[in-house]
Amino acid sequence: MQSFPTESDFPFKNRGCYIKVGYRMVHSQYISVGQNARNKLFGVDPYARTRSFRSKLLMLISQPGKTTRSRIAVIIFGLITLIAGIVLSSIPWVDYVILQHLKLWNGSISFHYWQKPGVMRLTKVYIFNMTNPDGFLQFGEKPKLLEVGPFVYREDMEKVNIQFHDNGTVSFQHKKILKFVPELSKDKNLKLIVPNIPLLSLAAHSNSLGSWIQHVISLLLAIGNHQPFIPLTPEEIVFGYDDTLVKLAHQFYPEHKKPTHKMAILLKRNHTVNGEVSTIYTGLANMEDFGYLDNVNGMTKLPYWNESPCNDLAKASEGSFFPPRYYTKAKQEIYHLYDKDVCRLIPLQYRKSETKHGIPVDVYTPADYMYQSVDKAPQNKCYCPGNEYCPPDGVQSIMPCHHDAPLYASFPHFYKADPSLLRDVEGLNPKAELHGSYLKIQPKMGVPLEALIRLQVNLRVERAPNIKAASKLPNIMLPIMWLEEGVTDLTPALKRYMYLATTFADIAYPIGTYGSILLGTCILIGVFINAYKSLVFTRETIEVSMRTLRRGNHLLNSNNHRLLIIRDSYSVLPDLPSPVEELV
Repeated sequence: MQSFPTESDFPFKNRGCYIKVGYRMVHSQYISVGQNARNKLFGVDPYARTRSFRSKLLMLISQPGKTTRSRIAVIIFGLITLIAGIVLSSIPWVDYVILQHLKLWNGSISFHYWQKPGVMRLTKVYIFNMTNPDGFLQFGEKPKLLEVGPFVYREDMEKVNIQFHDNGTVSFQHKKILKFVPELSKDKNLKLIVPNIPLLSLAAHSNSLGSWIQHVISLLLAIGNHQPFIPLTPEEIVFGYDDTLVKLAHQFYPEHKKPTHKMAILLKRNHTVNGEVSTIYTGLANMEDFGYLDNVNGMTKLPYWNESPCNDLAKASEGSFFPPRYYTKAKQEIYHLYDKDVCRLIPLQYRKSETKHGIPVDVYTPADYMYQSVDKAPQNKCYCPGNEYCPPDGVQSIMPCHHDAPLYASFPHFYKADPSLLRDVEGLNPKAELHGSYLKIQPKMGVPLEALIRLQVNLRVERAPNIKAASKLPNIMLPIMWLEEGVTDLTPALKRYMYLATTFADIAYPIGTYGSILLGTCILIGVFINAYKSLVFTRETIEVSMRTLRRGNHLLNSNNHRLLIIRDSYSVLPDLPSPVEELV
């Protein structure tokens, strides 16, 4: 313990000065000790003002006087998370990834789906069985039609002979194989009474020939026992049957009009590579024309018609892809679909938006003017063959792509057609849900999730007075059959990919990016709040401080008491003579 100065250390006569000096020394020492204690207690650095910015930052993010690695790691993680969230929210990287795999290139997801879809694509055939052929021919009765079907065929399709070009296009051919599905079909061996298309076609064309030629034709038909209505099985109607008139036409018709060696509606669809070479845009150059046809067999115009817009091929899709309006930033009110069966483009008009399997889709149906008469839609004038006969509402000629046979297309059961066409026959009952066509296109991907195209094939029957077999026939539009083809659902893998690329991405992307920003911000705020709390008075710190102050006050009081005792002891001692006095 430090000793106090004695009276002998002072040459002063007045002992009170001794007491005051000693008290001041004790007090200054206590003050110094107390300040150091407070500095150590509260982590205050007396030289903090001279510290660098780095020292202050380290002091803030760590315990006083220490820098913990875990706390620095948390701060770094928070900064990385915050920066990543800000960067990813400002860059549409998800759309970029989706777009790269949407474009057609060898290896993209879309390419594998496009080359060999693997979806359940069904073609359903319904045939109109004539139940009163004799009454129709002999007594002028209305044709009584009985719809028989469906006869269902599963269509396995793939693209072959694929070639990519430097201008952002790809060429290919279709290979289709139709397989009969008995469990979904009627008996394919049924005998049905249907119009004899080759004979009735010849009779209709003979009206433009001389009378003597007509008589010769009539004689040949009688010798061959050709009848205007014949029994055929669904397989023969769909995939072909041998016919003498067709064989003759195959030998003597000009090359560009020469029919196949068999009479069939869908002969070229089965076990064959489609002769057409289609070229479409891949989207690598731009998405505005993604999926659109560049040319067919090297031609940018349809060869079936002579005038525009009937022969236009631009801005038309072959059905696999359409330009996604999500990326083109344009509301596509009309898409065009090229259908070889009707020798034309099908205008598809936007109707509404809905969801399918949780995936948003836009619903498109054929535009109202598609099969309208010339009176209502003058642009359809170019579909009239030779501009001689233009049909009423609801039907359109498809003669040029069917070897000039007088075939006409319509919606099934004359849906949306002129009422007179329904009055001429019995057995038809048009309904929108059964006989209309539609496509459901995903707007972000431009891919049809569901598509059903329904088409009815009709034969325009004309009376030929000089042809015995057709001399009693009325002029009538006679339904033969109708088809429904398309896809009603996707494969599970493709459906999952579509959901992830659209619905899930639209939800997960903002949650992920803005969630990263929020998480990083919260981490940094939490770290700095925790560091700030270590620099302020907590309850425990205050209690410790109060106890320390009380101990200091107790020590001061004890020292004062000791000083008082010493002072009192000095005061009771008798006055002793000083050495000088004794000498005196």
